Amino acid sequence: MNRNAIETAKAAESLLSASAVRERAHEMLAAALAGEVAEWRVDLGRLEAAADLTSTVTREAYPDLNVPFHARWRHFAVAGRDLWAERDHPWTDAAARARAEFDLAITSVLLDAGAGAAWRYHDATTGAELARSEGLGIASLRLFESGAMSTDPTDPLRADALGGMTADVLATGFQVRDGNPLVGLEGRAALLRRLGEAVGRPGALFDAMASRAVDRRLPAPVILAVLLEALGPIWPGRLSLGGVPLGDCWRHPAIRRDDASDGYMPIHKLSQWLAYSLIEPLQRAGVEVVEIDGLTGLAEYRNGGLFVDLGVLSLADPADAGRQHPVDGPLVVGWRALTVALLDRIAPLVRARLGVSESDFPLARVLEGGTWAAGRRIARERRADGGPPIAVISDGTVF
Repeated sequence: MNRNAIETAKAAESLLSASAVRERAHEMLAAALAGEVAEWRVDLGRLEAAADLTSTVTREAYPDLNVPFHARWRHFAVAGRDLWAERDHPWTDAAARARAEFDLAITSVLLDAGAGAAWRYHDATTGAELARSEGLGIASLRLFESGAMSTDPTDPLRADALGGMTADVLATGFQVRDGNPLVGLEGRAALLRRLGEAVGRPGALFDAMASRAVDRRLPAPVILAVLLEALGPIWPGRLSLGGVPLGDCWRHPAIRRDDASDGYMPIHKLSQWLAYSLIEPLQRAGVEVVEIDGLTGLAEYRNGGLFVDLGVLSLADPADAGRQHPVDGPLVVGWRALTVALLDRIAPLVRARLGVSESDFPLARVLEGGTWAAGRRIARERRADGGPPIAVISDGTVF
């Protein structure tokens, strides 16, 4: 490998970390504050109102401030029932349970991209009718429980048959039909197939992560690093650099470097959402996860919508609110990057209002309490369908 190739590969690898997301997101914010991000304007004074709403929503949902981490496991609960915890399964040991939980969490998170405003899921067991992330969570749980992802009829709680996943299987499991469409159905099925090709059984990643722990302690950014390495090949039509797939990483002119990573803005939203969601299975298996704030906030439309709806972010051209925007365009890439940086800015304001410390209330709790819930509330107040303030053209694998 020649020197240029080595340097290019090094630049590519520099984009595959939470620290790269955070560093470049704050560069985007600085550029926007200087008027150098053409699509967006920033009013940091409006962060106070966003922090007020977030702290209010957090106290209403969690009066004792015992807020769990923002993770997929929250979406497996309906009407006070934790549907996964209710299962009476004879796990052979803690590692076997963790592998099954990795199988469930990884497939469920990868199925979690936006559902669209029209889709609903009716859960026969609880009688609940659910939409968006909550509906996708329960639908994916029920699909997993059915054994549709397993090669072994006697062991349905495993995901080692992903290579055969089809849109028809998902359509049946997610109750898709005329009048109940799900955005990006084929894209979701293809993503699971590529997941199976890349890692075989997702549960094997538990062993990969546990082996990286030192004295049973594992930094959260290492969870993300393992995921980015393992899942890099599964994302469709994404950028690569020096042969290294970059995943949820896009180009934006505000990000400047003097190496091959010039113009690249990593975000890694689904992978970080997944990293947060794997903390609890690891801890249940006896691996202590540390440095949780080494991960970043999540650049999705609830958190991003909170900042738009409350005026922290505003479109330079108001007409853009009525247009659809490609996920790789500068408007959406800028919005997502600014969301990550602003989540870092709002977190201490929320903690101050709640009277909690950073160590007791990491970003994972600010998100759950939190900015995600506040974004959903304000969206429902502003728009009849509760959808995002910006229309994004997505293939079902980003948001």
